[in-house]
Order: sequence, then C-alpha cells, then structure tokens
Amino acid sequence: MNLAQIQELIKFVAKSGVSEVSLEQKDFRITIKAQEAKSRVQEVIQVAVPQVAAPVATPAAPAVAAAPAPAPASAPKAEEPKGNLVEVKSPMIGTFYRSSSPDKPPFVEVGSTIKQGDTVCIIEAMKLFNEIESEVSGKIVKVLVNDSTPIEYDQPLFLVEPA
Repeated sequence: MNLAQIQELIKFVAKSGVSEVSLEQKDFRITIKAQEAKSRVQEVIQVAVPQVAAPVATPAAPAVAAAPAPAPASAPKAEEPKGNLVEVKSPMIGTFYRSSSPDKPPFVEVGSTIKQGDTVCIIEAMKLFNEIESEVSGKIVKVLVNDSTPIEYDQPLFLVEPA
C-alpha cells in the first residue's frame, strides 16, 4: 500500500463517519480511528516487517516537510496591522485548550497580566497535554483562538501588549 492509497483511506474514514477502519496485509497493518467528539482523524500505522517501514516512511517525509512551509508566509501579513502588540504563537500542531480541564477557569483572560514563563494555554498533541508558556511579559489584549479548536504550527494564539 503506497502513501496515496493511505491518504485516500484516511479521507474515506473522515467523510464516511466510520469510527475505525483496520486493514491488514501480509507485510503490514494499518488502523485509522476517528475521534467522534472532535471530528478529526487520527492515524495509527503499525509495520510488522522493518524493511517495509523505509519505503512507507520515505514518501511521507516530504509531505510532512512541505506542510509547515505555507504558515510562515502568512505570518508577516498577520503581524503588520498590530502595531506594538506581540503575538504568542503555537509551537506545535494540536488542539488548543484555554484551561487545564472543562471545570477549571482559563489560564488567562483578556486584560490578564502575564509574566515571561507563565502558562497561557495547553496544546494537546498525540494525547500529550503540553503547557504553553509566554515568552513575553505584558497584558493579554485578545484571545485569537476558540477553546478546543485545532491549531497549526506558528499560528497566533494571543495578542499581548508588552510591559
């Protein structure tokens, strides 16, 4: 099974509403699971024969490397109209959360004063919850992302007026 076939299978799972698809051939097995609550597809690939892993992984690497390239091109456009405000950006791809759990208050609100190193949000990536710390001290002027939203690498999350 090549990369194009795997991508088509992922698209099928995403569109069909199926919660899980498993396909097993003599040299590898692939399982694709859809998360119902967030309606996004998680891919899990297990390769039984190590020799098969290299051909499958090699085509995937250029596709992954090409994906982050467009993000920096759009970032300068977003920074121009903000004047002296600083953007706190996402260091990874994942799901953005404003608080540590649904019943807890957000780490920061508009008007909150933060110091360098303060936790401003959590990003879930591959079932790991990563606390994101501010790289700047100042006051939160705007929250740019809704809670429980998928985000991209280098996507602006907050606007901060530096102190």
